[in-house]
Amino acid sequence: MPREIRSRERLPSVGYVELLRSNRGFRFLWLGQVVSQMGDWFDTVAVYTIALRLTGSSRSVALIMVARFLPTVVLGPLAGVIADRFSRRAIMIGSDIVRAIVVLGFLFVRRPDQMWLVYVLTVFQLAFSSFFEPAKTAAIPSIVSDRELVPANAIAAVTWSVMLTMGAAIGGFVAGWFGTDAAFVLDSLTFIASAILISVVSFPARPKREKSRVTAGKALGITDTIEGTHYVRHRPTVLAYLLVKPAWGLGGGILTLLAVFGERVYPVAGKAATGIGVLFMARGIGTAVGPMLARRWTGETRRQMQIAIGVAFLIGGTFYIAFGATSSFGFALLFLAVAHMGGSILWVFSTVLLQLTVEDKFRGRVFAAEAALTTLTMATSNYVVAELMDRFGLSPRLVTAGVGTFFLMPGIIWFATQKWWDQKEKHPAVPQLDVPTAVETERIEV
Repeated sequence: MPREIRSRERLPSVGYVELLRSNRGFRFLWLGQVVSQMGDWFDTVAVYTIALRLTGSSRSVALIMVARFLPTVVLGPLAGVIADRFSRRAIMIGSDIVRAIVVLGFLFVRRPDQMWLVYVLTVFQLAFSSFFEPAKTAAIPSIVSDRELVPANAIAAVTWSVMLTMGAAIGGFVAGWFGTDAAFVLDSLTFIASAILISVVSFPARPKREKSRVTAGKALGITDTIEGTHYVRHRPTVLAYLLVKPAWGLGGGILTLLAVFGERVYPVAGKAATGIGVLFMARGIGTAVGPMLARRWTGETRRQMQIAIGVAFLIGGTFYIAFGATSSFGFALLFLAVAHMGGSILWVFSTVLLQLTVEDKFRGRVFAAEAALTTLTMATSNYVVAELMDRFGLSPRLVTAGVGTFFLMPGIIWFATQKWWDQKEKHPAVPQLDVPTAVETERIEV
């Protein structure tokens, strides 16, 4: 059964500190996120620094982006099936251990002719991340209550942002002053720490899957993938929520632009790594603040979160355009932070709405599909951005303005189609599966 909103009664809100103090399982899962994502940003800044140092081309950064995104696109369906079939705890621990080993391979990259190794290692690292993330997101509703879902996802988003802010800043400092090797060793250690923390989390037993005849399609996950596709296709609201992050990914080329701006426009103390780190730090501050402000100002009913998602797209696009236009470093950091406030709002609210709407046995496949589509749009956006600069010679500022303009489109489409897919959900034109429809407009219990 989906986690429906069953009561109109307004219950006391769950505070962030209260949730971390009272829910042991979520607390350890969160601590694992803290240390792992801190290391991730050490790794990210270091990899970009190596690529720019060895090649001097923004295309190399875009290719790293593609290498980071491609595994999720290819492995997404399989990752979702595995997250729904097997222990999500074991999947997360195994992924952490393998990634701890893989990132040490970057220590062997020393010359331009070894750039192929950067791409290969990135693919392997993110291949195991593509199994970790759907398992984690699908597992959260099993260790928190309905009224804890919004603060739990807000904490996850804020933590990602704080780790981006701290990790990018500290990672830029470490890579700039102590070398990239130190950043990779620290990243490996954080994966080990994350695995240890997750190992102490106890997840509730999940309902046993119905036994069925084993076929080739079942063994390869094809049958389960088709079943998940059928589930989403018959629920327009679920499909709309699922497409929010992929639509956000259309503006994902901003990540390549931040690396280029850090090297060419805003190097700090003459160091590209430090400039990149500061820009990513501003991005992290915005994504940390966004969910907290949205939770306070917009409210948490289904309708309010839907409106906030559309507004967040418009905020992101407008301030990306402003970021590309300003010549002031201070204003650039401010505009970048505000733009990413919008991105984090739509990210958190779409996640909560999906977690509340989709029943547990489909959750892994839905979140894996969402991740695959998001990474596909992100990879495409980053590659197009690099080609516009390298092949066609467009300036980073002009390309940034184009990204911002493109980012406005999903917000306009969201508002234009919302009434239609809401109505389709209430009055379906096709037979539904034996699962009730999702979240009603009553207040989420937070």
